[in-house]
Formats: sequence, structure tokens, C-alpha cells
Amino acid sequence: MKTQARAAGTSTKRTLFSRITRYARVTFPVLFLAFVAGEQAHAAPQLVANAARIIGDEARTRVVLDFNAEPEFEVHYLDSPARIVVDLPAVSFAFPTNDLKATGLFSDIRFGSMGEGSARLVLTAKKPVQVAIAKVQPEEGGKIFRFVLDTEITSKQKFADLLKNQDWQALVPATTASVTPDIIQTSPRQSDFVIAVDAGHGGIDAGAKGGVSGTDEKVITLSFAKQLTDRLNRLPGIKAFLTRDDDTFLALSERVTIARQHSANLFISVHADTLSQKGIRGATVYTISDRASDRMAQNLAERENLSDQIAGVTVSNAQPEVADILLDLTRRETQAFSVTLAENIVSSFEGQVGLINNPHRYAGFQVLRAHDVPSVLLELGFLSNPDDEKLLLDESWRDKVAERLAEAVTKYRAQALANGG
Repeated sequence: MKTQARAAGTSTKRTLFSRITRYARVTFPVLFLAFVAGEQAHAAPQLVANAARIIGDEARTRVVLDFNAEPEFEVHYLDSPARIVVDLPAVSFAFPTNDLKATGLFSDIRFGSMGEGSARLVLTAKKPVQVAIAKVQPEEGGKIFRFVLDTEITSKQKFADLLKNQDWQALVPATTASVTPDIIQTSPRQSDFVIAVDAGHGGIDAGAKGGVSGTDEKVITLSFAKQLTDRLNRLPGIKAFLTRDDDTFLALSERVTIARQHSANLFISVHADTLSQKGIRGATVYTISDRASDRMAQNLAERENLSDQIAGVTVSNAQPEVADILLDLTRRETQAFSVTLAENIVSSFEGQVGLINNPHRYAGFQVLRAHDVPSVLLELGFLSNPDDEKLLLDESWRDKVAERLAEAVTKYRAQALANGG
């Protein structure tokens, strides 16, 4: 009876509120809009993770996050390697990264945005793992909502059963038909020479980290990508756009798809990696090849290709077969154009921007696999080298590099137009 009475009272209140708001909308539109905005802001506070900690050993490990409001969450599993994935709504992670440094059962822990409205925590395990407890409990009278994740080792068979029986489809790279980014509002004119500028990493995938400043690679690549795009758009006949314009994760195949959807004539992916040899510095330009030019290129490609795994993306390792001789010829022609662009960049940088020895290298980068879009991956420098790191953080130096790239693109475009491209 009490439940029915409460329901009836709630219904009456809703009807009355509906009438009042309908009257207010018509009579006092400005005040009504201000009221609605205030109510929405009050009803939907931003979710913030203010603190984090991890403790345990290689048999059992606990992860704790403190939120300002109760978060909804889903927990899933991925394999190759074994991973626990926690999907969350949009979250501001306001604690130091080192507070959730991998330990115990886990060899790597990543967290960050997965796009508008969602975030993800990915824990890569050293061995088969299972979740023993996953819960949110209020603390301090509801001022803190504590998310607790207890994990423990399990058998290979049990982990396989967890994978098989979970009611969840892992995030997969978008198909050509499903990626419609808001970054570009209008399609470029047919006469435009279109350039996709791809800021490496983003969101949950922070990339490398500066040895001195601690700056994430994803921050540097986005800053430079914006500068480069602005510079290219000042060139006549050129339309440059960003594959991502904020701290958002994009799967490697999504980056390629976005470029192709906008009929890009060029694809330039920007990175700033680290090396174990801190003395190595300078820019490098990479093009795609099934065989790497050297061990360093091979290692770098392998690390960059892990971007999807870091974010918990399911990726097929199978390469698309060449359907016919025309497609094979297109790939060969595209690869030749990519090499031409790389050579132009190296030529433009010489004497102006520091280069590594043998600055044009090649390896099997997944992000360069568009069969019909000439593509290069530009390593601006190495965050593992203090001198390079200082330059990468210097806006005026980045402007200089953008100017040199604009010169290389201008030369490439002239060559392409002369060849009827």
C-alpha cells in the first residue's frame, strides 16, 4: 500500500511539474531556459576519480578508485594478452598516473577517454586472471563512492570459459560505413588537395612519456598536428584536417578510414616516441613495408601497432588479400608516392630540422596501410632524449617544423599535379 501511495504521489507531482514547466516555457522563455540549464547541471555532475591505489602480489591484486559520484561500470575480459576491461561513463581522472602504476598481477595499466561519453580502464595481466569482487560502496556519508576491484589468478581453462560466456562484444575498429567524425563539417571541394593530419595516440592510449617533463606523447602530437593543419590550410588549393582534434582514442583502422572517407590525397601521422638509447635524437620519416629497414624501425612499428591492444580493441591479424591485379598495382603506386613524400620531407628538413642518421626508414605500421592514400609516419624526435624533449615542448620550434613540412607538401603536390595526380 505504501508503495502504491508513493507511486500515486510521484505521478501527481510529475503531472503538476509538467504543467508548470509548459506554462513557464511559453510565458518566461529566457528564465525557463536558465532554469533547465541549472537543473541539468545539478542533475548530472561531472564524474571525477579523485584518488586511486593498487596493492597486492602476483596471486591477488586490489584496485581502488574514489569517485565524487556513483559510477556505472561494466567489467569484461579480453585475451592475447589476458586483460580486464572496466568500461565507465565519461570520467575526469584527477589523480597522479603513478598512483595506479602496474604491480602485482598486472604488467600494464591504462586509463582514459574512449570518446565522448565514455572512458575505460584496461589492466593487462601477467597470467590468466579473474575478478573476485567488483563493487561501488559509499564512504564518508556519501561524499565518496569507492570502486573496488579485487582480482586473482585463475586457470587457463577458467579464463577461457570467462571469455566464452561473457555477454559482451569487445570494441572493434569501425568499418568504413560507421565512422562519421564531427571534426569535418563539410566535404572538401573536388579541386582541393586534401591532407589528413593524424595526431598519434590519444585518450586511454597516452603513448610515450617525456623523461624530464613527464609530458605524454599524445599531448605533443595533438599540439603539433593543430599547428601543422593551420599552416597547411594557409596554402592555396590545400585542405588539411585532423583525424582527432581532442584527447580522444581512435583505433588504428579508424584513422585510416577517416582519411579515406574524406578523399585524402595524403596521410601524415605524427609521433614522438622513446628509445632505450637516450643519446639518439632527431626526426625520422617512415613509410610502410612488409620488411623493416632495420631493428629500430621494426621495434618502433611493433610498439605503435600495440595501440589498439592498450585500449582493449579486438583486432584481426589477418591482412586483406589482393583481390586483383589492379588493386595490387594501386598499392605499389601508392607506396611509390609515399616514398616520394618521405624524400621531400627529408630534403626540406636537412639543415633546418635535426634528423636521425638514415632518416627515411620503413616498417609494417598498421596506420599506414591505406592501399590508395600515400602515407608517412613522422617521428618528430624522441622524448627519451632531453634535448629533443625540450624542442618538442617548444611551440616556436614546432612552428618551424610545420613550415618545413608545408614546403615538402607543396613540392609533392606540384609533382603530383604534373603527373596528373
